[in-house]
Amino acid sequence: LQFLNRGFSVKMWSNSPLFRVITALSLLCVVTLSLHFVRVPGSGSPDFPCGSPSQSKATINIASGETGSQIAQSLYSAGVVKSSESYFRVAVGDPRSQKVAPGNHEIDLHICATEALTQLLDSSRIAGLINITEGAWLSEILPQFYAAEFSKTDVSSALNSLSKPSGFTSIEGLLFPAQYSFASGTSAKVALQSMVDRAVREMKEAGIFSSKEKFTPQQLLIIASLVQAEGNTEDFSKISQVIRNRLTTAMPLQFDSTVHYVKKSRGSVFLSTQSTLINSPYNTYRRYGLPPGPINNPGADALRAAINPTPGDWLYFITVAPFDTRYTSDINQFNDWKVEYKKNLRAGKFRGKK
Repeated sequence: LQFLNRGFSVKMWSNSPLFRVITALSLLCVVTLSLHFVRVPGSGSPDFPCGSPSQSKATINIASGETGSQIAQSLYSAGVVKSSESYFRVAVGDPRSQKVAPGNHEIDLHICATEALTQLLDSSRIAGLINITEGAWLSEILPQFYAAEFSKTDVSSALNSLSKPSGFTSIEGLLFPAQYSFASGTSAKVALQSMVDRAVREMKEAGIFSSKEKFTPQQLLIIASLVQAEGNTEDFSKISQVIRNRLTTAMPLQFDSTVHYVKKSRGSVFLSTQSTLINSPYNTYRRYGLPPGPINNPGADALRAAINPTPGDWLYFITVAPFDTRYTSDINQFNDWKVEYKKNLRAGKFRGKK
C-alpha cells in the first residue's frame, strides 16, 4: 500500500529488478525442495559410463515373473548399475528386456545400464542353462540337468512322477525344444513339468489333439519325431506323407533314424546292414508300423508337419546330397538315386553331416 500511495502501480512493481530477483529466488527454492522430496536413494544417481571394463562380477538371481523395476533394484543393490532408475529407463525403452530369462546371471560390476541389459540377455552368462535342441534325445537332455546341479536322485524321482497327457506313455517327445533357465532352488519336477506343459501347449496349437485322422495324439507325436529326424524343415511335410503311404501299403518304414535311436549313436549317414538287424521294437527295418514311442523331442515345425502332410504317392525318399532330398514312388528311380548318393558319399559331400 505504501508503494501504491507513493505512486507505484502494480505493473511498475512487476517490472522492477527487485521483483524479478525475488521471483527467481522463490522458484529456485521450490525446485530445490521438489528435488529433495522426490529423490529416492539410488534412483537419481547417474549411470556408469559404457565401455568401462570390469574384473569383478555379481550373481543376479532373477525369479520367474520379476518386473523390470525389481530387476533394476537387484542390479543396483549388487553394484552392477549406478542407479536402479538408469536400468529401468533402458528396460522400458527396449522390448528385449521382456525376454530376460529367470535364473542366475553372472553380470559384470559397475557397467552402464545398456550393457547390463545386454549381459542379462547373453545365455552364456546364465548358470544352469538347459538348452533343448530340436530332435534331442532324453539321454542327451538329462546330462544338462546334472550340469545345472540338479541331483540324479531328484531327476530320477521327477521322471517317475511327471504328469503326462492321457494316452502318452513316454517322456521322450514331451520335453519341448527351447532354452530353459530355472531360479536357484527349483526342483527337477517343477523344471521338467514346465517342459512337458510347454510341449502340450505346442501340440494343442499344432492341432495334435484335435486331428480327425485315425492316429492317436501319441502316434502323431511319434510321426513328428520321425519327421524331425529324417529331413530338413522344407522336407517335413513330404516325409509325413511318405510315412502314411508306407503304413497304408503295409511297407516297413525302414528309417535309419530309428536304428540310430536304439544305438544312441549320432554319426554317419551310412547305416550298416548289421545295424538294421538289431532286435528292438524301435528298429523299423525289422518291425512294421510306427515305433512304440517318439524317437526324439520334435519342434513346432515337425509337429505341424505331422498333421499336415503334402499330398503325394511317394514311397521312397533319399538325400542324394546335403539339402537335396528326392521323392518317388518308383523303386527303379530310387535305386538310380541311391547310386548317385553313394557316389557323393565317396566324394566326401556328406563329410561332417550328422
